[in-house]
Amino acid sequence: MDLNADLGEGFGHWTLGDDATLLTLVTSANIACGHHAGDPDTMRRTCALAAEADVAVGAHIGYRDLPGFGRRFIDVAPDTLTNEVLAQLAMLSTFARTAGTRVSYVKPHGALYNTLIRHEPQADAVVDAVRLFDPSLAVLGPPGAVWLKRASVAGLRTWHEAFADRAYTSAGTLVPRTEPGAVLRNPTEIAARCVQLATEGWVRSITGHPVRLQADSICVHGDTPGATSIARAVRTALEAAGVEVTRVESPLRHARHAG
Repeated sequence: MDLNADLGEGFGHWTLGDDATLLTLVTSANIACGHHAGDPDTMRRTCALAAEADVAVGAHIGYRDLPGFGRRFIDVAPDTLTNEVLAQLAMLSTFARTAGTRVSYVKPHGALYNTLIRHEPQADAVVDAVRLFDPSLAVLGPPGAVWLKRASVAGLRTWHEAFADRAYTSAGTLVPRTEPGAVLRNPTEIAARCVQLATEGWVRSITGHPVRLQADSICVHGDTPGATSIARAVRTALEAAGVEVTRVESPLRHARHAG
């Protein structure tokens, strides 16, 4: 099981989360590419920390929406969205190479992540950007998302993700952040939930119903209060349960999920 976190989400003098500590706990880092958060200084610093920790670097792409932290839907034209994603991939890739590492996968952020579950034109636009930039990149998203289906058809490697610190509905979708109980905060309970997910393939929904989830990677949000405690508890519990915590780009896993 891969363990990922959204990192590099500061901007200028504003910082968010404890990236340095999280990079000692996770195996993959979704690094903001400057559209929903992040700037050149932050990207270069976070890539360097990821390289030092031998953590896989992922491009955390989003809408061009710094004021809204990328959590607002934007009805951007597909061609423009393709170009905006290409720009984000190019910028992060530059800093990754400077740090002696590389971008190995792509994960959308916030409103774009949710939009690509069903929005076909924007899904195709993002798939086109990844394919044009580097078709060897893996793409990360929720099971059943339209964009993962389109990515697979385009020959990209697809990875399924679940969230450690977010509640699920009985339909297997995330509870909106605006609703009570959407964000989970107890590290012990979250860790037990992640072990159940990794070993049995299901979690309990916010209404108490079992929900089947296919996951290659578990995400801990870097901006969740207590994120480092949550990540540490999850990793410790997974390893204690005999679950190998390994990078999303492991060559063995590449072979298993190719195409």
